[in-house]
Amino acid sequence: MSLKEQISNDIKTAMKEKNVALRDALRLLSSAMKQIEVDERKELSDDDIIKIIQKQVKQRNDAMSQYRDAGREDLYEKEASEAAIFETYLPAQLSDEELESALRAIIAETGAESIKDIGRVMGAASKALGAQADGKRINECAKKILG
Repeated sequence: MSLKEQISNDIKTAMKEKNVALRDALRLLSSAMKQIEVDERKELSDDDIIKIIQKQVKQRNDAMSQYRDAGREDLYEKEASEAAIFETYLPAQLSDEELESALRAIIAETGAESIKDIGRVMGAASKALGAQADGKRINECAKKILG
């Protein structure tokens, strides 16, 4: 079953169970996917859907920090629950140790020697690890290794 079908089935299940929070979060995700399909006139693959989910999670995390700074705990909780729901559809994330060892291999592969080579490392790492770690984590770890 594709990721798109799984999300669609989960929306139906949430509707039957009257789980409003899950239903609404998944509908937001579904509408984001449909928007991309319409705009780009293409059928989305699972990789495309994972990128959309990652973008939605990042948006929720950014909003969470803004709501926390503004003292709006109610909105913070809503964003946090949506982000948690979206993350269940992402592949398992790498631990810090796994990320560091994978980056060390990529750095050796690309021949990077200093922080000046971060662009090459990020390009290769984003392709290899994109679904298993977000760009911010990859960048921070690469800087730590190269720095």
